[in-house]
Amino acid sequence: MLPGRAGRARPRPLGVGVSVVVVMGLASVALAGFVSVASLFGTGSGPAPATGPPTGPSEQADPDQGRPRDVLTTNALYLSGELRSVACPAPEMEVGDPRSMEDFLHEVTDCLDQAWGEHLTAAGLEFEPPNRVYWYSSGQSPCGTYPVEGLSAFYCHANKGLYLGVEDIVAGSGHSDRTAAYTFLLGHEYGHHVQGETGILSQYQEMRSGSNGEESRDEWSRRSELQANCLSGVFLGAVENSFPIGEAEREEVLRDAALRADRGDTHTHGSPANGRLWTSHGMDRRDPAACNTWEAEEELVD
Repeated sequence: MLPGRAGRARPRPLGVGVSVVVVMGLASVALAGFVSVASLFGTGSGPAPATGPPTGPSEQADPDQGRPRDVLTTNALYLSGELRSVACPAPEMEVGDPRSMEDFLHEVTDCLDQAWGEHLTAAGLEFEPPNRVYWYSSGQSPCGTYPVEGLSAFYCHANKGLYLGVEDIVAGSGHSDRTAAYTFLLGHEYGHHVQGETGILSQYQEMRSGSNGEESRDEWSRRSELQANCLSGVFLGAVENSFPIGEAEREEVLRDAALRADRGDTHTHGSPANGRLWTSHGMDRRDPAACNTWEAEEELVD
């Protein structure tokens, strides 16, 4: 359900799918986080270390032995090779102009639709682009009311909704004028949509809800969030030449990945070091097979 107090709605047509833009009275809230539905609402949704995460199945014991994990660990997403290079020059962006930021988000999401749509189709998987909902003040989604503290963007599996606070993501990124950081954040939330389209998100939600205790549920959340980091990195690697992603842009992405990692008593997104590690790994490998966090050793998903 979309917020009812929309001042104007500006749909932007796409080649496929639906685009929904909800614009309400301007209200800026300095929120930094990104979350998936499961971790937000509790419902069924320095340089990085030189050694990267494993790229294939491990021999570690399965703490949830007897539950199906094939969708998580042997998904067709992992079997179709690298994400094809996509020509997506970085759109112009003025962080102080909400209309400019909105247009920027649309253009990058168009590119994400193209890159992931082609990849999943080639893998024999069905693909439907996410709905886009950009907010400026409070509203209601099928997954709950937004914003909440620490939230600037989220993915709602219930309606395949990509929700982004246009002003909130700017505030949460320290009003950075570097396009790469915002592209990483958007790519992360889009990564949850990729999880949804491939069945990973539903299986993760089942595994998380069936686990015993908060510590175990938090570990499942971290594996999901770090996979989304890695999938965002895969996309950034695919647009490296046209965007372009040079050393300065890469460091900005990794800085933002660390910024949005766990802080204080929360343990649902991974440590800053692991946030950087999985993002960097995705950028280097450009292959979703490198993003199998579900079989990674515990220290890589702390």
